[in-house]
Parts: sequence; structure tokens; C-alpha cells
Amino acid sequence: MSSSRHPRSWSLRTRIIAEQMALLTLVCLIIGVVTMVALRDFQISKLDEQLQFASNRSSEARGDRPRPNGVPRPNGTGIGDRNPLSAPGQAPGTLSATVDDGALVQALRLTPDRGDQETIPDEARPQLIAFQADAKPDSVTLEGLGEYRLIATRTPTGEVLITGLPLTQVNATVVQLGFVLGGVALAGLLIAALAGAFIVRRTLLPLQRVAGIATRVSELPLHEGEVALAVRVPKRDSNPNTEVGQVGLALNRMLGHIGNALTARHATETRVRQFVADASHELRTPLAAIRGYAELTRRSKAEVPPEIAHAMSRVESEADRMTVLVQDLLLLARLDAGRPLDDTEVDLTRLVLDAVSDTRISAQNHNWQLELPAEPVTVRGDADRLHQVLTNLLTNARTHTPPGTTVTTGLSVSPAHGVELTVTDNGPGINPELLPNVFERFARGDSSRSRAAGSTGLGLSIVSAVVTSHGGTVGVASEPGKTRFTVRLPIRR
Repeated sequence: MSSSRHPRSWSLRTRIIAEQMALLTLVCLIIGVVTMVALRDFQISKLDEQLQFASNRSSEARGDRPRPNGVPRPNGTGIGDRNPLSAPGQAPGTLSATVDDGALVQALRLTPDRGDQETIPDEARPQLIAFQADAKPDSVTLEGLGEYRLIATRTPTGEVLITGLPLTQVNATVVQLGFVLGGVALAGLLIAALAGAFIVRRTLLPLQRVAGIATRVSELPLHEGEVALAVRVPKRDSNPNTEVGQVGLALNRMLGHIGNALTARHATETRVRQFVADASHELRTPLAAIRGYAELTRRSKAEVPPEIAHAMSRVESEADRMTVLVQDLLLLARLDAGRPLDDTEVDLTRLVLDAVSDTRISAQNHNWQLELPAEPVTVRGDADRLHQVLTNLLTNARTHTPPGTTVTTGLSVSPAHGVELTVTDNGPGINPELLPNVFERFARGDSSRSRAAGSTGLGLSIVSAVVTSHGGTVGVASEPGKTRFTVRLPIRR
């Protein structure tokens, strides 16, 4: 069964209506069954009275009972020699049978339609013979005749006189009542469902409004910069005297705590970013001086001991690496501050060609491949920053894959995804534990992302920040033997 069809996945309104309808259906079913059983019992009791009168008339017609006031019997007949169905007042369908010493002496009935006498079918005779004379009516289904209410009395001559009336009318009345009750119940359930849906919907409107507030809050970019969390549940939906109001009041308190926490976090992040920007800016001057003095020492014509020369070369190398780190931090600080980038027409195809060509020269032990469309691909953006995105992705592939790895840079355009830039390698892949945090700042693995490899841990975070500033997205999919970084940029004219 689909999870969406499971009752636990239904909305609260649907579940309330369904439960109400189930309860009403059960009540209607119980009322209908009790009513039909009571009606059948009542009709059978009335039928038993008619059956007793019919039995008395049959006995009187047979001559089993004396007539009142000494009135002589018709035609001077004796006891038991007349047809029981000849008595006046016998209703159509009345059955009469006489059993003498286990043998059926007489078995007749009046036809239900015209009241003519007819012989009882042979298949019903054994049931009549087996019927006991206990003066209590009982229901019996006679073969070929249907259901009958029978009563048996013993005559003065020792015979058993069986009289019966059909239950056809009783059953038809009960069935008709069942249809009437079913139709009324169905109409009532339909009206109750419509009215219940309307009432439940109006009752749950405050809860829907509270859920709408929670949905609006969930759609806010709480992880990005300063967030104005001014959304609150209105007073009409935050009344503490109602259940929904208690939920709204609790949601307001929670939003207040979250707003205070976001404000404090943003203030802290602002101070940290400002400190990083100021520190990076201030470090540029001493780093430039260190690099200048180191280069001056290296170019000096004076004899320098080998130890000093090696130390100065290391100072110059580390100063260069520190300068790159400072520049990356400054770029991230500018992007975090939302400073606008250039917005010009950029030939992305040429950027890919230039970046791959430069990387091929510096890393000849890798196999660099291109997959470019026949027509040039252009986007709107900052050419320098987009070039840095390409350089960082290619450097990442070069640094974290072994020699001989094939790195393929692809470029394509589609109406659904815009401009799509991919960098794919067949290296060992990224550690699954690191994969969710690969675009975070200073993200490092245990082995591949090491300081010995020259990685600062800022390359991919710069890629993410620059692509986001251009209104695009960046993602990564990695498994052993295939790692693909995908950059998607919107097509703007």
C-alpha cells in the first residue's frame, strides 16, 4: 500500500472527518439492525396471533371443537371429516396438513394470489411430518414453498393438525424497511460528511494559519547573513485558553528566542568577518615587505652562506603562500559583505581554454581533456572571478589526484539548467565523511587535503561563494573512480 494512502499520512482534517463518518456509520448500522430486528419480532408476534386464529378455524372446520350454543355442525358431519381450509376467513397462502401415526394424511394450502386450494409439493412433506406438536409457533423453510410460520396441535382423535402462514410479507416488509433505512442513512451520512467537512475546516482555520506562519519561517534563509525574523502568530490565534492558541503562543516564544539567537550570531559573524578583513588587509603590507627583503637578499651579489640562502628562499616561499591565503580571505570577506561584482559579457569557452592550457603546462603528469560545444558559450558576470572558479576546480583536481589521472572539463548549455560547467576526474574520489562539508572553509581530509600538498582549504569555498554571487549553484558527486564538480550559471542577456 502506498504511504500516501495510509491513514497516518492523512491530514488532521481528513482524519477527523473519516473518524466521524466511521462513528456515524456504526451508529446508523446499529440503529438499522435493531430497528429491523424489532420490527420483525413485532410482525412475527402479530403473525403468531393470526396463526393461532387460523389454527382454531381449521380445528373448528374439521369438527374437532364443539360449536357455541349447541349449534349443529353443517350437514351433520362428524369429528375431523371436513377440509380445514374450508373455514371462512382463512387468508391466501394458509397451509394445513394432518399427520396421523407418522403419515401425512392431508396436505393442502391456499394459493397466495387467488386463494385456490393446491396440494403441497412432495419435497416439503417430510418437513411437515417431522414438525412436533408443542403448541408453539416456529419458523420453517419448506422446500418449494419458502419460509412459513407453523403451529401444530393434537386433535381429540390423536391426529396432529399443522397450520401455517407464509412469512413472505413479513420478510418483504423487513427488506423494504432495510432499503428505506439504508437510503436515509446514506443521505444522512452524505449530508453529515459535507457539514462535517465545513465545520471541521472552519474549526481548524486557526491551526492552518499557525502552520502557515511556521511554513513562512521555515522558508527564510536563516543560515545566510542577517535575518529579520519579524513573523509572529497574531493575537487571535495565540489565545492561551484554546489548544491552538497554546500552540501559537509557544511558537511565538520560540520565534522570539530564535530571533535573539540569530541577532547575536549575526553580530558575532560580522565582528569575525570584519576582523578577518582588517587583519588580512593589514597583513598585506608586512608580507610585501618580507617578500621584498627576501628577494633583495636572493639577488644580492654578496656571498651568502648556503644555510642563509636556503632559509631566505623558504621565507620567500612561505611569504608567497601567506599572500595567497590573505588574498583568498580578503575575497571571501568582500563576497560576504555583498560587494557587487563586475557584470559584463564573459566568453566562458575562452576562459575554459585558457585555464586548462595554463594548468596543462604546470601539471604535465595529468591527462587534461576538453568537452566543449561547437558554438562559444557566454554568460554575464565577473571574468576574473569566474576564471578563479575554473582555476580552483582544476587545481583541486590536480592536487588531490595521483599522476596519470584524466581530468575532463566540460561545458554545455540547456534550457533547463542554463550554462553547465563540469570538472570530472577518475581519481580515488572524496572521503564520504568529507563530502557534505567539501565547500566549507578550511575543510580538509586526513590525507589528500594536507598542508604538505599546498592546500589552504579555501579553494572550494571561494568557488561556492563566487558561483552563488553570480546566482548559480555548485555541487559535487564522488565515488571511487569518478568525481564530478558541477557549476550551473543562469543565462542572462
